[in-house]
Amino acid sequence: MKAQHIYLEHANITVSDLQESIRFFQTAFPHFKIRGRGNDMREWIHIGDNVTYIAINQAKQIDLKANQNYDKIGVNHLGFVVQDVEEIAKNLLSNGYKRDFPKQIEQFRVRDYFADQDGNQYEFVQYLSELVQEKNNYAN
Repeated sequence: MKAQHIYLEHANITVSDLQESIRFFQTAFPHFKIRGRGNDMREWIHIGDNVTYIAINQAKQIDLKANQNYDKIGVNHLGFVVQDVEEIAKNLLSNGYKRDFPKQIEQFRVRDYFADQDGNQYEFVQYLSELVQEKNNYAN
């Protein structure tokens, strides 16, 4: 079987405040633009770039879930590979967002975690090597 290049095109989330979610993603990724929007069954937007995006739906009823603790079924976080994790962290911190987990500096990567207004967690990872065996090294 021929190896395929697979990537995640989008994630689809429902939030309590659509405008606040737009602010979160455009703070982390200033180049993200609204690719589309609608209000058929519910108000929604697609925000991203030409390759990837986040589909965000405005909740009709606000029933906040408890923060994930990795012991319950569900999505724990979405991870984004980025060029400069420090720049993203600086943008988020200076706009009032807080780290959701301590920053992790490892031999071949740096990871930083932030949560949005609803407690959804996002990991931003910067790889410090181009070598696959080093990027996938889980020894530290």
